[in-house]
Amino acid sequence: MATRSSLVASAALAAILLAAGGCSNEGETTPRAATTQETIVQPSVGDLQVAPDSERVDLAVPRFSDPTTVTNPLFPVSRQESVLLLGRVDGQAFRTEVTLLPETRIVEWEGQRVETLVSQYVAYLGGRIHEVAYDFYAQDDAGAVWYFGEDVFNFKDGFIADTHGTWIAGKDGPAAMIMPADPQVGDVYRPENIPGFVFEEVTVKDVGRALDGPLGPVEGGLLIEELHMDGNTEAKTFGPGYGEFFTAGGGDVEALALAAPTDALPGPTPSELATLENGANDVFVAAGSVDWTAARAAVADMDSAWENVRAGEVPDRLGPRLGRALDALARGIADRDAHVARQAAIDVARWSLDLQLRHRPVSEIDLARFDLWAAQLLVDARAGDTAAVNGDFFSLDYIRDRIQHTLSEADRTRINIALEELNGAVGEEDLEAATDLVQGLRQTLAGL
Repeated sequence: MATRSSLVASAALAAILLAAGGCSNEGETTPRAATTQETIVQPSVGDLQVAPDSERVDLAVPRFSDPTTVTNPLFPVSRQESVLLLGRVDGQAFRTEVTLLPETRIVEWEGQRVETLVSQYVAYLGGRIHEVAYDFYAQDDAGAVWYFGEDVFNFKDGFIADTHGTWIAGKDGPAAMIMPADPQVGDVYRPENIPGFVFEEVTVKDVGRALDGPLGPVEGGLLIEELHMDGNTEAKTFGPGYGEFFTAGGGDVEALALAAPTDALPGPTPSELATLENGANDVFVAAGSVDWTAARAAVADMDSAWENVRAGEVPDRLGPRLGRALDALARGIADRDAHVARQAAIDVARWSLDLQLRHRPVSEIDLARFDLWAAQLLVDARAGDTAAVNGDFFSLDYIRDRIQHTLSEADRTRINIALEELNGAVGEEDLEAATDLVQGLRQTLAGL
């Protein structure tokens, strides 16, 4: 059994932020006493066929006066609170939640102490936690966005398998340009520049392209070709107001589904979306107590609500998934299969919450997602799946990083204590104790 550490995600985040100078919200940056003619020393790429330096736009040492204010429309990390991407990887459903955290990190590079934004990337493969990364970004004075590294946690069977892919600018290699200020066809830059470990060289192929967005065409898109160390390439697009938009390589696809606040709408949450979320919770409870009459009644209301929702404007990548989850829910109830019905109820609630990103604060959505992972832990504990339960705990812990700054000190303490106790039970594979503790956690969340 892999080694666990108590409250792993938050402890890891604290270590990440402190490792290279700590975190700050005061915009600490010491400009380098240098001219923009200084160049970044480039590592050797061996026999890899890369572009000549004459085509590179990322060779000059950048300066950073206001690094956490990102105005670059093609990589708007400081303005995007939450981004959802969906696709398929290795033949399985792939889901990515990208969240801007309130913390910043100081990274020392080229004689500068640069304050960087911290973006949390959480990927789920086949519905299970697959990869978590904390990415560090800053914008230079010319408007280009630079990548200062990432702390990576790769998962297998619910446990952290390794941290391959972790790197920090100034320690492992140079900071790397991830988006030029004004990309033009033929421009070349390297978003990662440590050959043999992490390496990507990008060539801009098209600008001003119309992209197929989540709610219609998005003008002004960027098309790039990305070269990897093995000589293979893949295509990516970036959309203004969204950032990374579509990636396809080796049969895998990752595509933007929704972003907040880019896709946000004014006004209250439509009642139909609330009906879907609340109905899913009712079915979860009813199936757990084998009350199929109540479950069928809830689904009837949910089906009516969904008919109204899909008659309106629904993001292309979300609508079909919610529809399939409702179909699975109906089958589980018809077969009187509590496990299938409860799992489908969680899926319906999750897709409903994704749609609600257009209407509700991201912190509320993440708090509700946190509760859904608690529900998922109950389902997996009931099934005796200790690996899945372990992964569920990690999912809870990472989402906690997103929401704890929005809670009162008292509520934050209650949740942290509950997670610490749950961590102990999960680590000991005591599923009965874990079930009791997570039920208590859900009661705490219901009272917030």
